[in-house]
Amino acid sequence: MCGGINKEDGRRFVTLDVFRGMTLFLMIVVNTQGSGAVPFAPFMHSEWNGCTLTDLVFPSFLFAVGNALAFVLKKWDDQRDRFVLYKIGKRTLLIFLTGYLLTWYCTMHWTSGHLVFSAFKATRIMAVLQRIALCYGITAVMARYLQPRWMLGSAVVFLLGYWMILFVFGTSGLPYSETGNAVRQADLLILGERHMYQEHGILFDPKGLLSTIPACVNVMAGYLAGVFLIKNGKNLASVRILLMTGALLVGLGLLWSIYFPLNKKLWTSSYVLYASGMDMLVIGILLYLIEIRRWRRAVHFFVVLGKNPLFIYVLSNLLLILLIWNVSPDKPFADWINSVLFQKIAPGALGSLLFAITFAMFCWLVAWVMDKWRIYVRI
Repeated sequence: MCGGINKEDGRRFVTLDVFRGMTLFLMIVVNTQGSGAVPFAPFMHSEWNGCTLTDLVFPSFLFAVGNALAFVLKKWDDQRDRFVLYKIGKRTLLIFLTGYLLTWYCTMHWTSGHLVFSAFKATRIMAVLQRIALCYGITAVMARYLQPRWMLGSAVVFLLGYWMILFVFGTSGLPYSETGNAVRQADLLILGERHMYQEHGILFDPKGLLSTIPACVNVMAGYLAGVFLIKNGKNLASVRILLMTGALLVGLGLLWSIYFPLNKKLWTSSYVLYASGMDMLVIGILLYLIEIRRWRRAVHFFVVLGKNPLFIYVLSNLLLILLIWNVSPDKPFADWINSVLFQKIAPGALGSLLFAITFAMFCWLVAWVMDKWRIYVRI
């Protein structure tokens, strides 16, 4: 969401653009799996406990937000607090409002041949962009005033405190269940039933308010990685430290999951460590390939997406809604095109994946045109 400029050499930090572009491309693919067949397992979320490739996409996006934040705040070192807090607050509010309006827009449906929108009083409040906004705002303010070691200590407090809250305030014997968790109870109390996500008849928001606390740590992890790179540079020593740190976090996450399961919907502390570790490993590998081995052309495909992440994400959601518009009273266009084309070409999960890749490639084409014209949407 933030600009990714490295003041050391005045050029963009290409590794960040690639990481952000990869994450965005994968996010679009997993969100648009075609109908007509059950998708491949890695492109589906875990039902509850567990972690698939798809479950790693959102925390990776938060990690990228934190990584970029380190470079942005570096540029604001000489600015007054009032200016910095204004910029942080403005960006937080705009991203949140964009997400809220997008959520409202996604509630439209056809009734008797007419397009109908849900009332704002019955619109879900928390969703992807809303969580990104809150996590960004909280972490950015902390990063402005806290040294990296205190940020690391805060991350530990956030994760341990969240574990304690869920264990103490969850339903006795079922603190990590879908209906007995404290996240659901907090959202019901604060947001109310009409503003929550509902799936399979159960009111539970996987982007709820309480679970935003550990989600902030994903942004903190990205921020601390960015601070480390600014201080230590793009070299083999940095690559080794990132890889070792990533492996350590993955191991700690798996160990913690014995007592506090990996769970994206609850955004458990073990899941945060595991996802952050994976991101550290990917960043380390990309840093080696791009900044040291100079594999620039090979990754340009993702750089294009990484330069306009917010716009392309919103565009993908709006286009997906357009594809859900009916071409007949009971047949959404997306279902129709899958049945007559993609499921004919490649029946089953492969056809679903081809639809998603085609959709993502269309979004990439828009990003490519914008990059050619040097159009970069920033909030």
